[in-house]
Amino acid sequence: MSLYAADKLIAQARILAAQYRETMGKPLPGISNEIAEHDAMRLMQLQPAPKDAVGYNAIDPARNDMRIQIKSRAVLEESKSNPRLGQLNVNQDWDSVLLVIMNNQYMPVEIYEAYRDELEEAIYEAKANSRAKRGAMTIGRFKKLAHLAWSEEKGLIPD
Repeated sequence: MSLYAADKLIAQARILAAQYRETMGKPLPGISNEIAEHDAMRLMQLQPAPKDAVGYNAIDPARNDMRIQIKSRAVLEESKSNPRLGQLNVNQDWDSVLLVIMNNQYMPVEIYEAYRDELEEAIYEAKANSRAKRGAMTIGRFKKLAHLAWSEEKGLIPD
């Protein structure tokens, strides 16, 4: 499949995801992560992880094949005030996590990156406080640990 065909399919997926959410009142399961992976790879100049990779979705050839896990969150006006990031499993192989923040049309607005050592420390602290289960954390907490790597206004932002 050509890059053009993939871009066209993702554009159609964005429309479908937004219409589904508007009609059904809930997100179409799994689609936001597929869109986010495509966007992150394109915008951050990443390569797909090998098919047998566990714990990461992409590699960054510009940074010695750093293993990157990609997460997504569509931030909607009517959504709950304290959205959470999915599980971060510290027993898997990954070096950093990219969080793709999307608008209600599933278009990327910002991409944040946090490194493993900072995230592990926060996960262990949260587990000690017992509120966070299985490595989940709020989007706000993740943003505090991360740096802005890409934005709609500025494009790619050097670390």
